[in-house]
Amino acid sequence: MPRAWQQPLPEMPSLPPARAWARLAAPPGYETQWRRLVDAALEIGLGPDELAAAGLDDVAAAREWKPATVALYSKVARYGGLALPLPRTPEPDPPALDLRPLTRVRSDDPEHLRCVAWCALALGWPAPVGTFRSLGRDQVRATARRLLVSTEDGEWVVPGALMAWHAWEDVRGRYPALAASRWVLPALRRGPGLDSRIGGRLSNQALQATFTKHVRNTVRQLRATSPPSRRDAVEELAAAYRTLSYDSYRRLALAAGAPPVAARGVVRASRATSRAARQAG
Repeated sequence: MPRAWQQPLPEMPSLPPARAWARLAAPPGYETQWRRLVDAALEIGLGPDELAAAGLDDVAAAREWKPATVALYSKVARYGGLALPLPRTPEPDPPALDLRPLTRVRSDDPEHLRCVAWCALALGWPAPVGTFRSLGRDQVRATARRLLVSTEDGEWVVPGALMAWHAWEDVRGRYPALAASRWVLPALRRGPGLDSRIGGRLSNQALQATFTKHVRNTVRQLRATSPPSRRDAVEELAAAYRTLSYDSYRRLALAAGAPPVAARGVVRASRATSRAARQAG
């Protein structure tokens, strides 16, 4: 027997936005972000149903949220039960910074030349600081045009580091303890340890401190020698160098296209370079 026709029920009126939001509980651990999302929606008169239907575009425009902020509050809304479309978290822009000043030979000071050789090598062979700590001179071979670095993981061609390498090798040959050292980056003076000696292997902490000192000395020399026409550019570079560590130097070299040497830092650099390729294409 066919069902009798029934008149459709009248559409139920929606609750006021404030009352509708009050019926929803904040997701655990995101109470602060949920409250900010609710305040932003109420500011333009949206309840949870309207927000779920329209998305966060109007709220983001009213609050001038950046894409990363929109991604965060989209996740918070979904955790609270709103079926918002989940936007893709934006990748960071590919980092770019002029690192060449750190690879230029400016004096014959052994400490300066050791750091210049390190930076020049790392620009084309961005190994972690621990790898450089244990890198032996017998693992680096100079040809007429470039350096070859050999490790148990393979062999790498490092262009653009010959001048810095030869300058460092020439100056260390003047000191018997350095000339006899097997390490690429040996200690130039004795440290506090009992087994510390000139020509010995440096610690990771000592190399990190050496790199930071080299960055500061480079900034100081750039400021002293730059013409007035480049003063603004030098100050901008100095501001960027203020937070530069060897780890960030290595990531910048990877993002610029240097071949990966170890897994650490490669994922972030590959994301940055992939995004740059997509934007260029």
